[in-house]
Amino acid sequence: MKFTAQQIATLVQGRIEGDAQTKVQSFSKIEESKDGDLCFLANSKYEEYLYSSEASVVIVNESLKLKQEVQPTLIRVNDAYAAFAILLQTYQELTAIKPMSGKEEMSVVHPSSNVDETAYIGSFTYISDGATIGKLSQIYPNCFIGENVIVGENTIIYPGVTIYKGCVIGKNCIIHSGTVIGSDGFGFAPENGSFKKIPQIGNVVVEDDVEIGANCTIDRATMGSTRIRKGVKLDNLIQVAHNVEIGESTVIASQAGISGSAKIGKNVMIGGQAGIVGHISIADGSKINAQSGVAKEIKDQNTSVTGSPAFDYRSALKSQVVYRSLPEMQKRIDDLERRLNELSKNETN
Repeated sequence: MKFTAQQIATLVQGRIEGDAQTKVQSFSKIEESKDGDLCFLANSKYEEYLYSSEASVVIVNESLKLKQEVQPTLIRVNDAYAAFAILLQTYQELTAIKPMSGKEEMSVVHPSSNVDETAYIGSFTYISDGATIGKLSQIYPNCFIGENVIVGENTIIYPGVTIYKGCVIGKNCIIHSGTVIGSDGFGFAPENGSFKKIPQIGNVVVEDDVEIGANCTIDRATMGSTRIRKGVKLDNLIQVAHNVEIGESTVIASQAGISGSAKIGKNVMIGGQAGIVGHISIADGSKINAQSGVAKEIKDQNTSVTGSPAFDYRSALKSQVVYRSLPEMQKRIDDLERRLNELSKNETN
């Protein structure tokens, strides 16, 4: 399937520099590009590859100032990364396999469940008593859908996903392999030198347009619901504890952990391996750097924090400068002490 630079520019509302009839047939990274490829440049770190690239078309930012002539046809846009994402999405839609429907022979669907006729249930998947599967949803092989679970329309659940009883999954969601939704929250009460399990009788509610990566765990609430709001995107290997609430359009990178009853606001960005203690609130628009440990509430919106314990990002950078200077500062202090001691001895004599 081939497309011209003009067709691509029209799709992303870009401006062409070069031959508008140049054709592309595949995507590539700019450092590995060849004739017939379409690629993009959004990070200045990779600009050097633009001048030696054999790609036919490269999408670049409008603000890019060329240091020398280039071989590829350029399409200038306001945001090259976002434009390339649009193209990838369009390509995926054009080449995607049409949704399947029906129940494969080796699947088990409880008679009291409600599976829409347009949904697909793969082999070795078990749909439990009272479960509801919406229109066009795709439940791939080896999944377990518990009692009274609700899965909304057009949701994709990849192989090996487990959803415990009573949980709710919205429309247009994607849940990747190995994820477990609705396992018990970590609740134990000390009793006579041991710990007694506290029953976890709530559920998990995942709203519309959420994507959950592979091997994530989202615990059911002790009471009420653990809630993942609309548009949230979770990377792989994330732990979300009982009664946590994650606000709309928040993104969380791999290996982050959120403790029980924490409230994460809207449009928050949480870096990989960050940890958030329980029973605190994180304000809308907050940015938490990778490996940060957040031990107290973030009250002000659009705050950036880093470190463990986490504190203001700019202050942390200033502190790092001081930290790197400590050896030299120590030498200066030792020298001043030596000189003071010499002066003191001279005055005594």
